Amino acid sequence: MKKYAAYGIGAALVDTEIKVSDRELAQMNVDKGMMTLVDEARQAELLAHLAGHLVKASHASGGSAGNSMIATAQFGAATFMSCKVASDADGDIYLADLEAAGVDHCLNGERAAGTTGKCLVLITADAERSMNTFLGISETLSPAQLDPAAIAASQYLYVEGYLVTSPTGLAAAVEAVEIARSRGVKTSLSFSDPGMVEYFREGMASIVGDGLDLIFCNEAEALGWGETDNLEVAIEKLKRAARTFVITRGAEGALTYDGEALVEIPPHRVHAVDSNGAGDMFAGAFLYALNRGEDFPTAGRFASLAAGRIVANYGPRLPAADYPALRAEFFGD
Repeated sequence: MKKYAAYGIGAALVDTEIKVSDRELAQMNVDKGMMTLVDEARQAELLAHLAGHLVKASHASGGSAGNSMIATAQFGAATFMSCKVASDADGDIYLADLEAAGVDHCLNGERAAGTTGKCLVLITADAERSMNTFLGISETLSPAQLDPAAIAASQYLYVEGYLVTSPTGLAAAVEAVEIARSRGVKTSLSFSDPGMVEYFREGMASIVGDGLDLIFCNEAEALGWGETDNLEVAIEKLKRAARTFVITRGAEGALTYDGEALVEIPPHRVHAVDSNGAGDMFAGAFLYALNRGEDFPTAGRFASLAAGRIVANYGPRLPAADYPALRAEFFGD
């Protein structure tokens, strides 16, 4: 067994979650259900508009790959995270959250001056999340934050697709994939957001290269990658991009493809209040299950259960004690 189940690379963000109405999204000109990159001034403008809501806001470290690596670690499989935070209070929060979850990381040296990335997550009554992200110092994530030895010691490399928005972040993602391939480490990528596939397709294709071992995506991202409105066509396109893949479908469950069989994973019916972090939890739980030797359908069922628990609660993660309890509920250990 490798030391790490997965090595993640992605933006380190501190989330502020706020409940809003669809009318308020329209008033603020926020694209519903999407991740939009904003500058610090625009984020401040949105926060000023929502000042009366802040008493209901919840704060937590976030970022797609970080959420997934924390989930895998909390379930019981070691992970490593490459990211970048500044020498500020939010950077302290992010680092403390990683260490509390038992995630190893590249943040052991002196942190640079600047601003740690922040994500304003707006939650509507239908549980949809609309994200406005100021990357801050995460925009300068680069190959310098990679740890080749830790990549080599991992079963999977896990790259978040949001890295395509930063030239240095994209360079880090491509180099990480090259290192993983040279060391016999399986490569995985999350498409992360439909906008990443639509507007940064060339960058995403450079990460995919000649083909990855595993892609995580939702149905909208799969259709976007396939440049089609037909899921069967999208699936055939995905088969050319990765040896295996998972397509999450919200209330309709998920599809897993292990290189041979396409299997439908039933959903877990819950009262959804917040979809923020659901895909990240699915990927983290899926990687945990693969690490313990489970097949794709079993990993998919466990990941679906875990993602269902996330959407039934506010925030991108569960209380720490819930992870071993969920593992025991599903696997009996």
